[in-house]
Amino acid sequence: MAYDLLMEIIERVGYVALFLVLCLGLIGLPIPNEAVVMTGGALAASGILAPIPAFIMTCLGICSAMTFSYSIGRFAGSKLSDWFRSKNNIGKVVVKSEELGERYGSYAICMSIWLPFLRHATPYVMGMNRMKFGRFILFAYPTAFVWTLLYFIIGTFVGDSVEKIADMIYRYGLWIVIGLSMVAAGYGAYRISQHRKKVEAIEEKL
Repeated sequence: MAYDLLMEIIERVGYVALFLVLCLGLIGLPIPNEAVVMTGGALAASGILAPIPAFIMTCLGICSAMTFSYSIGRFAGSKLSDWFRSKNNIGKVVVKSEELGERYGSYAICMSIWLPFLRHATPYVMGMNRMKFGRFILFAYPTAFVWTLLYFIIGTFVGDSVEKIADMIYRYGLWIVIGLSMVAAGYGAYRISQHRKKVEAIEEKL
């Protein structure tokens, strides 16, 4: 199982595993990015990993993967374009990324990160289209931060169910993320409300 492989890698190399697995996902490591980030959050919530280093490693991992894809497109895109298009599955993803870029411009980066495969193909297309690196960073890195933060927080709530939830997100995409985010936000608001009531009760007694 992919999740078992991820846990084994984390046990061996610790925090660095969260960074490496996200980067190695580009070459076919069978672990969805969502599962990696959510696992980091779950392990942080359980006390196995410290939250800040775990989050930093996952965020740097996805940023590095996107930057690598951009660099391939920028410096070798013209040579690889025909080869990618000759591969049926890869070619479809590249075409979809091109359509996304034509329709939404730089904002395609912000949109594609929420979808498997497109999150790596779109930076490649942007690089191939000679987008300036500074502009790429402006759109890619803040979006990667938000994406990582969202999945990391979801991971802290789902605990041992990371594998199932990650698989659902991988299959059904953004709608699952929105639903989980709403549940997490509702739960967070409930906890805050309960905390405030306790504080008010203590203040009244005083």
